[in-house]
Amino acid sequence: MAELPRTHGDWLGILRAVRRAVRWDNNAEDLLQSAFVRLAEYTDRDAVENPSAFVVRTAANLAVDEQRRMRVRRESRMDVDNVLDIADGQPLHPEVLAARERLEKVMAALESLGPKTREIFLLHRLDGMKYREIAVRLGITVSAVEKHIAKASLFLVNWVEDE
Repeated sequence: MAELPRTHGDWLGILRAVRRAVRWDNNAEDLLQSAFVRLAEYTDRDAVENPSAFVVRTAANLAVDEQRRMRVRRESRMDVDNVLDIADGQPLHPEVLAARERLEKVMAALESLGPKTREIFLLHRLDGMKYREIAVRLGITVSAVEKHIAKASLFLVNWVEDE
């Protein structure tokens, strides 16, 4: 087993060296104790030429490991209040109900449009088709598509204002 400090002065000298190595860490004594345990375990397998240097270096390494663990904990710690504020991406139940209600009203308003105007408006707004694509599909001019879209849009704007 490695040679332990023989006097209180030896112990204090090693403790000062550990404090310098770990920048006066408050846990220097605990680190020193853990380093001595590691020294004892290591000397069971191999010889150590300079036990004091081994202990100081081991304590410094343990301090670095502890700082890393603390940094990870700080970075990953979540306050319970913050956890409750995490959005799951799903709308709230009242929002869903309100959206359904608005959609039903819009669908009712769209029913008031002529069938051709409604079809053209929905092809553009729901299916994302361009005016030219709608024109080709329905065999009408782009100008006619523009007029139907304008008519539907104006109707819906007026309908919303009346609501």
